[in-house]
Amino acid sequence: MTTGILGGAFDPPHRGHVELARRAKQELGLAKLLVLVADDPGHKHVATPVDLRLQLARAAFPGDEVLVDDHARTVDTLRAHPEWEGSVFLVGADQFADFLTWKEPNEVLRLARLGVATRPGFSRDALQAVLAQLAEPTRVLFFEIEPTPVASRDLRARLRRGEDVAAEVPSAVLETIRSGGLYAAGGGYNPSA
Repeated sequence: MTTGILGGAFDPPHRGHVELARRAKQELGLAKLLVLVADDPGHKHVATPVDLRLQLARAAFPGDEVLVDDHARTVDTLRAHPEWEGSVFLVGADQFADFLTWKEPNEVLRLARLGVATRPGFSRDALQAVLAQLAEPTRVLFFEIEPTPVASRDLRARLRRGEDVAAEVPSAVLETIRSGGLYAAGGGYNPSA
């Protein structure tokens, strides 16, 4: 049984995250998906508390197991969970292009395979340049997804301005955002909600 792992801040989760998970299940034959919500991502600041992001991720991925990840780096998460050895850690092509800057990228590949979602128009040269520097490039699996030009950062800004994001955010996520007053004007989330 192959398990896929999708990690992130999910601040908020959007249709791009959901599409990546859906296509990975289909293309890579994943029997199970674990969604890991980073408590304190090592690569960026997140203002929205993890319990709220966990609630949003559970709304976005209702049929999957959604857990908090207490580790800032992927390699540390994988080391802490030897039962996940042999799983497929899912990333987008943009993240893979920066994979060599991750903490111990070759160790990440020893502990898990990498499932990389590519999209039409993304530079294959950038991906090949990364593959050429990896100890085990055959542990990287590619699958294609339709482009979904959306970023959580942009969604937060649009929500603060009161703009409609229904086309970019799953309806259950949008309901959770609205009912909790999340991403209100003036901040990352509304702590009084």
